[in-house]
Amino acid sequence: MNNTEKGRSQEKRACSYLKDKGYEILNRNFYSRYGEIDIIAKQQQTIVFIEVKYRESTRLTTPEEAVDYKKRRRIIKTADYYRLKNQIRDDVSCRFDVISMTQKNIVHHTNAFGYDGRNLA
Repeated sequence: MNNTEKGRSQEKRACSYLKDKGYEILNRNFYSRYGEIDIIAKQQQTIVFIEVKYRESTRLTTPEEAVDYKKRRRIIKTADYYRLKNQIRDDVSCRFDVISMTQKNIVHHTNAFGYDGRNLA
């Protein structure tokens, strides 16, 4: 299995996890000229833009560490494009999550970063 296939497989696993938690999946692999958002979901009245990161081993780095400032800025620009394209009003609540995955674990970081691209934690 190549890296693209592994990524798609883990995104599918993340979607199952989210559905079990009551999220509605709106879109997968949404592309713009700025970048890609792995999963766009809805939780109650909030639109959630989700980056999925998978690592087979966490010896050197955790999956969420790969979502650096530059990556977060691309996600934010792509989210803005999605909102514009789908005519989502500015008063609709949105947030940015990261799902960190290994073979055994899923860690869901809700509100992982704000609109400025900086970590909230």
